[in-house]
Amino acid sequence: MRQHHISFSSAGNDVATTILPALSGKFDMLKMRELIAHWVLMHEHPFTIVEEEGLNNMMKFWIPEWTSVSRHTCKKDCMKVYESEKAKLKNVTKVSLTIDLWNSGNQKMEYMVLTGHWIDSTRRLNRHILNFVHLPPPRTGIEIADDIFKCLMGWGIESKVYTISVDYASSNDVAIKALKENFEVLEKLLCGDGLYQIRHIIDDIHESVFYINSSESRLKVFYEIIQQLKLPYWKLILHCKTRWNYAYEMLATTIKFKKVFPRLKERDTSYHNNPSDEDWEKVYNILKVFSGSTKLISGSDYQTSNLFLKEVCVVKCMLDGKSESEDDFIRVMVRKVKEKFNKYWGECNVLMSVAAILDPRLKMRVIQWAFPKMYSEAVARANMMTVRDALYDLYEEYV
Repeated sequence: MRQHHISFSSAGNDVATTILPALSGKFDMLKMRELIAHWVLMHEHPFTIVEEEGLNNMMKFWIPEWTSVSRHTCKKDCMKVYESEKAKLKNVTKVSLTIDLWNSGNQKMEYMVLTGHWIDSTRRLNRHILNFVHLPPPRTGIEIADDIFKCLMGWGIESKVYTISVDYASSNDVAIKALKENFEVLEKLLCGDGLYQIRHIIDDIHESVFYINSSESRLKVFYEIIQQLKLPYWKLILHCKTRWNYAYEMLATTIKFKKVFPRLKERDTSYHNNPSDEDWEKVYNILKVFSGSTKLISGSDYQTSNLFLKEVCVVKCMLDGKSESEDDFIRVMVRKVKEKFNKYWGECNVLMSVAAILDPRLKMRVIQWAFPKMYSEAVARANMMTVRDALYDLYEEYV
């Protein structure tokens, strides 16, 4: 297999150059470190190249103020370049993806390359490799979809995907189908915007739980702290990063141990993902606002369609009240969710209303109770007539 080299456009009259301007004036070692990081990434050098004696002798001869850079510092500088490039995608509205699957003839290993394409504010087409991952056998469509979605979430562009281009393969068909379901869940799930507000906190908590569960010695220390604090809880659970409702279960479980994590950090110097008190407060506010609805609406072990209308009404009333909260975080979060809520639930859902009415415990009383809370007086009256007519039509269809 022939390795493909990353190419960089040369400077020209109509092409923007990737070469940074020469240093002028006072020497800046921080700027030099940034340039070194770009050099290492551009030519795929190992981090250890910056520790080579010949390179440092040459730089010291040219620049007397030169200070040697370690491989660890070089790695950190390269990660800063990555974070800088990642931040640029925050202002992008739409990203198109191309997915290439290929295998190494010598190693007999399969890989996937995910490339993003977008147009920036200057109308310039950008193309970047977002991820390069090894796909262990058996390579299934679901695994491909999960790897793609995790990558998109890592870059923060899971809600900005415009098109996806793939090779013609049955596994890709399955992957695209799974991705469409994930995007629909992300778009339509009521509380998606609420969780988006604390996504960095969710990542810290996820990494904390994973860190503890991946070692028996860490689990032992964790349980010893629990015993010292006399907490009645024991089990930590992880969530699936491609399923938002599982994140709620992880947060609801983990917040019970919020006093344990700081004490774990005191005992384990390798633990760095301890959420702050402010982070836990935001998690608590999120759970307080949304905890009741997500479990009911996402329930799969029993039929819940007859309960949807009541729950949607309760959520609507809650959003109306919380959107005027004095807490800035809650107010901003709820208003974003309310905007999404009105987009998908603002109009009368006849099917949801009929399912509620057919519950013998509720009957027509349910819409007489819910609609005035959800709509204006005139709209509520019109929607009641629409649902009543649909019920009569349904009855005549079967009689």
